Amino acid sequence: MNDFFFLNCSSNDEGHPELWFGRNMPVHNISQLEGTVTLGIDAAFKCYNKAGMQTESFRQSMTLGSGPFMFSHLRNIFTAIGCDTFAQVTNYELTYGAACLSLCTEYVNMSDGNPCSGSGCCQSSIPKGLKSLDISLFSFYNYTNVSDFNLCGFAFLVDKNSLKISDWPLSRKPKYGKDAYRTDIVIEWAVKNETCEQAKANASAYACGANANCTYPESGQGYRCLCNEGFEGNPYLQEGCQDVDECKDPERYPCHGRCKNTIGNYKCRCPLGMYGDGKKGCQGLGIITLIAAIGAAILLVIICVLLYMMCKKRKKDRNFRENGGMVLKHQRVRIFSEAELEKATKNYDDDQKLGEGGFGSVYRGVPADDVQVAVKKFKGVDKAQMNEEFQKEMGVVSQVNHKNVVKLLGLCLETKVPLLVYEFISNGTLSKHIHDKTSQLLASWSNRLRIASEIALALNYLHSLADPPIIHGDVKSVNILLDNNYTAKVADFGASVLISSDQTIIATKIQGTLGYLDPEYLMTGILTARSDVFSFGVVLVELLTGEKPNSSSSSGEKRNLIQHFISALETDNLFRILDFQAADEGEMDEIEAVAELAKGCLNSMGLNRPTMKEVSDELAKLKDLHQKSWAQQNSDETEYLLGESSQSFGKIARRPMTQSQTVIPLEIENFSDSI
Repeated sequence: MNDFFFLNCSSNDEGHPELWFGRNMPVHNISQLEGTVTLGIDAAFKCYNKAGMQTESFRQSMTLGSGPFMFSHLRNIFTAIGCDTFAQVTNYELTYGAACLSLCTEYVNMSDGNPCSGSGCCQSSIPKGLKSLDISLFSFYNYTNVSDFNLCGFAFLVDKNSLKISDWPLSRKPKYGKDAYRTDIVIEWAVKNETCEQAKANASAYACGANANCTYPESGQGYRCLCNEGFEGNPYLQEGCQDVDECKDPERYPCHGRCKNTIGNYKCRCPLGMYGDGKKGCQGLGIITLIAAIGAAILLVIICVLLYMMCKKRKKDRNFRENGGMVLKHQRVRIFSEAELEKATKNYDDDQKLGEGGFGSVYRGVPADDVQVAVKKFKGVDKAQMNEEFQKEMGVVSQVNHKNVVKLLGLCLETKVPLLVYEFISNGTLSKHIHDKTSQLLASWSNRLRIASEIALALNYLHSLADPPIIHGDVKSVNILLDNNYTAKVADFGASVLISSDQTIIATKIQGTLGYLDPEYLMTGILTARSDVFSFGVVLVELLTGEKPNSSSSSGEKRNLIQHFISALETDNLFRILDFQAADEGEMDEIEAVAELAKGCLNSMGLNRPTMKEVSDELAKLKDLHQKSWAQQNSDETEYLLGESSQSFGKIARRPMTQSQTVIPLEIENFSDSI
């Protein structure tokens, strides 16, 4: 093999092996069929400051040497970006040169539909057989006329198929090293610089193996090898092209009869009693008529049986259609049959029941694939409520995918009210572990902080990253489940609502759980993302104190947990109401920071509460700090970093909560916990 075809293999910055062409050009693709290699090269650039002084530049210059490679004139195009940019490309011998000019006086949106006709970007083709290039950039006014939005010009050769103009905004600044802006280019290869006839005359040097033929590349230089029709493999190896068994690939090689493979081809004989070209189609009757008659008789019997079965199944089919099955079956969610779930839950045996609430009951089930699931069976729901709104909601919730949100595995649409099938979470609810004093999970601050951070991550995902955004509407410790690894997962979307990207509030019928409900929501009936923030603040207090939202004092008197918590925080009695012990001063500082965060979430005015993103970021920062402190045992560094973390949220957490803003306990009727 010619030495020019050898590539370098070395590890990249992540330690993974990577192919390199030369010393600094990564190989992204090799196409033996097309005779091409796709490489990454740095883009040339030249930048100026607003005073018109050049600040940095890079001139791209490279050669493919005297070997068999050349730049593809069909795949590549010379492109320049900028509003005061004159770019040129030449070869080393100066026997070829091309240039393009891009000018603009105002900002140009660099969208993928930009034709690159000279406003913001320009392009020029390259000739056949180009083996070297030297790209340079010039400017007429040193970008002073467009300095408000464009200070740099870029020029590069690029594969037309990989170019995205939207990746090159006019405000782009250059980067260096592994982060440098690279473009894909395509180089072609050919075997020697001779014709097929000349190559075949020298059998010892002829590159094509058996069952391969010689062809000419588009560049017109040298030749390439391709496997003959009916063969596939590497045409440059002596036995590289192997016979294709066409009978195993009927889509590419049709046969309407009996197929027989031959070397380089195949035969297709029509069935008995028929005639014609089996590859194109057979005609006639013969034995097919008899088979059809027998088939018709069998079909008649089958139809009679099916008619009986269809009468029994009609009700299920009607429910399936009315519940939106025709739409939901195209979503990324599994559709279970009623019989499948009845078998999985042992016909909804009470021993399989995991819980019960106002919306319905949840049962543990084991379908045929032996994966445990939780089946939510609704009760007391008016059939009229199962409308298009439900179909849309299920279509979105089925696509929610986050490690801290319980995953919807599927639906059953054959019942009057659809059944929801969720992943089974084995370690129960967070409420159980908070209030069951025999549980050791929350004995450490580390687990409490981790669980709080995971819940915040999930709610931030629902508010900010789900499409469309979701307001949970019933955040409480009972709706936080813990899996095998005690990872928190937010569950129960019975009270959830979907909002469009331009909505921030939505008026709904008040529902949820007393003690966790946003006081603004109770008074106005308007649900916002900050309503979830308030409910999450209650869960934080519950995690810190181990008490329920509507708990009783030691004297048996009912008290409001939120008021009790805020009073203890403001009178420096926080650590008296905790139901766990901090391990050291570092943890005490972290607990105080989380308590201040909870206070901010519980502000009775929604606009004064932080967003879930702010809450999630702050808890993640505290969790990372806690882990570093635990690993490094460096109390000085922990105290310093915690001070930084607490101050970053201080303005939000310490917003004043006046007497008029305190949470007033309200009596709300007809509220029940949802499952």
